[in-house]
Amino acid sequence: MLNIAAMLLFVRKMRDARYVTMLDPLQQKYGNRIGGLMYMPALCGDVFWIGSILNALGSSLVVILGIDNKISVIASAVFAAAYTIVGGFYSVSYTDVFQLCLIVIGLLLSVPFAYHNEAVSRSALSSSDWIGQVDRADVGEWIDTLLLLMLGGIPWQGYFQRIFSMKTTKGAQILSVVSFFGCIAMAVPPAFIGVIAKNTDWSSIQGFQRNVSESEGEIILPLVLRYLTPNWVSFVGLGAISAAVMSSADASILSSSSMFSRNIYKAAFRPKASDREMLWVLRITVIVIATCGAIVALTVGSVYYLSYLCADLIYVILFPQLLLIIHWPHGVNTYGCLVSYFVGLFLRILGGEKRLGIPAVLKFPYYDIVTQTQKFPFKTLCMLCALSAHMLTSTAARFLFERGYLDADKCDILNSFPHLSRTNSDTRLDKESQELSLSGIYTKTDKQGTVNIAAVTDSTHDVRSNYVR
Repeated sequence: MLNIAAMLLFVRKMRDARYVTMLDPLQQKYGNRIGGLMYMPALCGDVFWIGSILNALGSSLVVILGIDNKISVIASAVFAAAYTIVGGFYSVSYTDVFQLCLIVIGLLLSVPFAYHNEAVSRSALSSSDWIGQVDRADVGEWIDTLLLLMLGGIPWQGYFQRIFSMKTTKGAQILSVVSFFGCIAMAVPPAFIGVIAKNTDWSSIQGFQRNVSESEGEIILPLVLRYLTPNWVSFVGLGAISAAVMSSADASILSSSSMFSRNIYKAAFRPKASDREMLWVLRITVIVIATCGAIVALTVGSVYYLSYLCADLIYVILFPQLLLIIHWPHGVNTYGCLVSYFVGLFLRILGGEKRLGIPAVLKFPYYDIVTQTQKFPFKTLCMLCALSAHMLTSTAARFLFERGYLDADKCDILNSFPHLSRTNSDTRLDKESQELSLSGIYTKTDKQGTVNIAAVTDSTHDVRSNYVR
């Protein structure tokens, strides 16, 4: 659903505007500093996502090959950064095709071997014991998470860099639709592997001989490959896991690096930077971001949770910003942008986060005191509050300045209404007068402050006077 929503809301409009990164519309409207502010949650999301998937690969290599986790994480980060530096987006795209083939082959090959393992109770697979259920009290939380993953997964440069690179808008839209069905199809083998693992007597498996603990649920795929399939199949499955990790890691590394080099370095610090300089900045940024992702993978325990949390912030902060700048560009301004940013962030913090030790100051309806969990879809509420704050503040600022209740020269500290500033208007008029003078058009100001523009033609020396204020 994420790709379908992104296709309907953003693809055509953003491609028609010829944007290069998802921060371009925000930076063009609000300026370089605000663009840098919007870059922070996007950067955090990419870094923690890189860390989470590198950690996943490290855990898989530990289970299947017995390789040290630190070695596998560092080697994976170096490899992903290396071929991203060498080939840029081309290497990411071409390797993604190869990696996708590995994922399909590895998963499809692993399922039948795991299914026919003697420890698997195939009769139990037909029952519904492996199907979970959502309690009535948890419906709001599930809806909140669904919307977060669907809409909060849109403002990621990894998606838009592929959409912007397509030759035609129609091709980009078709890609979004095809990828939607492709993701559904690719989710079937892992889900079936999970069902197999649920109905496996792990205590009877030689070399394991115990039940799978709750903490091992995150590595159930490598456990299935290691103990329920032949060695050669497990190696092919490991290739599928590695391909999936590399495919995600290189895209995230490149996306954050491209946004930094274009929207931060070039736009804010070096507007006249050459293409060669930008290339080296991009390469250095790739190394830095890959290193940060590897450090996160090696030092942070709950990397999956942090990745989810960053998607949370992107949903609350970036999604309303991107939605309004694309679909209501003439109605929004910098004042609404900043108020929306901090309203969303403030409300989200007040909602609390148990695993980070942040208490819930605002306890929404159906708050569970025992588990300290917000059962109400408060993240979506925070996003809607940020969206509303943006619209209301922008409308109020536009009303106050355009109606003359506030003087743009004195009060427009963010320069959101330059067309209302008399200083800017006088400067613009002086420039226009100089240009007219250079082209044979002479200006003169009378006592009333009216500019008399006289155009003199060389052929007839006829003087025509126009008066403009």
